Amino acid sequence: MNNSRGFGSINFNEIKWDLKGDLWAHDPVMAKEGDRWYVFHTGEGIQIKTSEDGVNWKQQGPIFSTLPEWSKHYVPEKEEESIWAPDIYLHNGTYYIYYSVSTFGKNTSVIGLVTNTTLDPENPEYEWQDRGYVIHSTESDDYNAIDANLIFDQEGQPWLNFGSFWSGIKLFKLDPVTMKRAEDAELLSISSRTEQPNTIEAPFIVYRNGYYYQFVSFDFCCRGIESTYKIVVGRSKNITGPYTDKNGLSMMEGGGTLIDAGDERWIGPGHCAVYFSDNSSILVNHAYDALKKGKPTLRIKPLLWDAEGWPHI
Repeated sequence: MNNSRGFGSINFNEIKWDLKGDLWAHDPVMAKEGDRWYVFHTGEGIQIKTSEDGVNWKQQGPIFSTLPEWSKHYVPEKEEESIWAPDIYLHNGTYYIYYSVSTFGKNTSVIGLVTNTTLDPENPEYEWQDRGYVIHSTESDDYNAIDANLIFDQEGQPWLNFGSFWSGIKLFKLDPVTMKRAEDAELLSISSRTEQPNTIEAPFIVYRNGYYYQFVSFDFCCRGIESTYKIVVGRSKNITGPYTDKNGLSMMEGGGTLIDAGDERWIGPGHCAVYFSDNSSILVNHAYDALKKGKPTLRIKPLLWDAEGWPHI
């Protein structure tokens, strides 16, 4: 299974995911180094949380103290320091984090890359290196360069998928040396909805037992208890698609098998990530806590798989 976030052979099913501590999070992703768990999420400078057991969480601090200067060329109207939707991946001893700089409701956006060889701030090698520009979008483009996710295919080729609203989710090859867009890499479309606005975003692709699974979020986030976010999935034999849901409907035509639409307390679950370890898997996402006035909150739960290879909670 995919251990690129450092989970090794821990059995997720043995953990009771009754989370405690500082749980404010939007667009969370997770990694583990040694005995310590890490969550990275949207916030000033990319926010970091740590845990010794995956259950009790505390705030550690941001990656950036200010917005990267180069990003202001692509998003000049950005005034606050919030950096969106990080994704983390461990490859050949280096942690790669792709992140987004944007403003809400616009597709004037840019995706950047920052790296480190350790996540432990007490390690003398700890230093975040901003690698700069990866891809951007402008008002004249039909896509939005946010919500990046890194995936290696079964041949070892890295790809970046991303997207929010506009014409949907995109995918392109990365140069395996620079981990940026490969020269002349085609921008592929891999999922979209049929209505407008095209309420799809936050892709996350994993590989399992012969299939690539594309998880995305449908509908609207960021409205507290009025949010309508939900998590759906489709799969394909090929990383480039076509992805279809359990009923055979193409994800380019609005297809997606529902994973989580929330409940009376946990409203609008979305922007998920999926992790495998020791034949177990978990779904990580945020949801809006109705008991705390719609506070965006870190959620972790077991992800199960049926006899036909479809995930569910």
